[in-house]
Amino acid sequence: MLLWLLRGAYILLLLGVAAYAANVFISENNETSTINAIGFPLFIFAIGSLVLFTDIRERQKQITTISAIYFGLLLGLLLGWLFSLALEPMLISLFDRPPITVLGRVLLTLICCYVTISTLLQTKDEFRFIIPYVEFSKQTKGGRALVLDTSVIIDGRIADVCDTRLLDTKLIVPRFVLQELQAVADSSDKLKRNRGRRGLDILKRLQSNPKLDLQMHDGNVPELRTGERIRVDERLVILAKSLNARVVTNDFNLNKIAQLQGVDVINLNELANALKTVALPGEMMPVKLVKAGDQIGQGVGYLEDGTMVVVEQGRSLIGQEVPIVVTSVLQTPAGRMIFGRPDSQRLSGSQTPYAGPGATPSGPGSGISSPSTDLPRGPSDPGKR
Repeated sequence: MLLWLLRGAYILLLLGVAAYAANVFISENNETSTINAIGFPLFIFAIGSLVLFTDIRERQKQITTISAIYFGLLLGLLLGWLFSLALEPMLISLFDRPPITVLGRVLLTLICCYVTISTLLQTKDEFRFIIPYVEFSKQTKGGRALVLDTSVIIDGRIADVCDTRLLDTKLIVPRFVLQELQAVADSSDKLKRNRGRRGLDILKRLQSNPKLDLQMHDGNVPELRTGERIRVDERLVILAKSLNARVVTNDFNLNKIAQLQGVDVINLNELANALKTVALPGEMMPVKLVKAGDQIGQGVGYLEDGTMVVVEQGRSLIGQEVPIVVTSVLQTPAGRMIFGRPDSQRLSGSQTPYAGPGATPSGPGSGISSPSTDLPRGPSDPGKR
């Protein structure tokens, strides 16, 4: 809101300057004054509108870049003024023409400004104020920044996590990660090409999220300017360490390498495992069996979050949604596995309780006759003769 108030005040001041310029030319009362009274205000308003349009269009600005331009311009003007003072006698003795001397001073100042601004822009990550006995620590807004890996961008779940507004920190995508994504998208392999295009679509989705601060980083840190060819994973860890950021990845090996070098890692697979459904032994749940298990008689199904459910004696029920009773839960590095058995009560539609361990089965196929058939017949038995 404050920013829009500033822009409104800027537009009003711009109109005031244009009106003042028109008033100045109108007061001259000549033929060209009327044309100038219209042309100059329009020119002033056009220049001001171009600056305002550029400011609104470029939303993501870096204070390091702006500082480098400002200090480069000041330093260039200072050096140009000093050099022109030193070289002015030589220019006068060579040309002896004041316009040429002025032109030489302007050209020298322009060259100095360009060199200083270009140098500071290329080294803005290392540009610091040097004050004796004073050290400034970098202040970050909110939590530490997150550096995205190629695997987590292609995976796509990071966009869903950001849509929940769980992450309120800055996301950083290095240029070399973007180049790797582009190389995968241009691959001759159809599967790799589809994965790369999916990653580019996810980046576009993240960039269009108005609640998200996504920044493209050049990756120009002193540790990466050794001239050696460093792998993308190593460059990612070095960049995160230099920026005091955290790495977001799905790569197990990158996770271990970053932890060994003291860089914090957020693994989306571990986050997904932590958010999976918690099942306790004895609970009941429905699951659709889709395939046979490794052991005899087993059936395998999956919950909505991808958790594998192994059902004993469920092979004959493949293709059906079966109510099961959880018997145990196993946590593995690949995720959580749930073991269970079919709930015979609900399968049969009967509400008869389960037979206890001491119950004796009966029936024609049990091999044990009913107790009533083995009792001796009394004297009143009509079958006694």
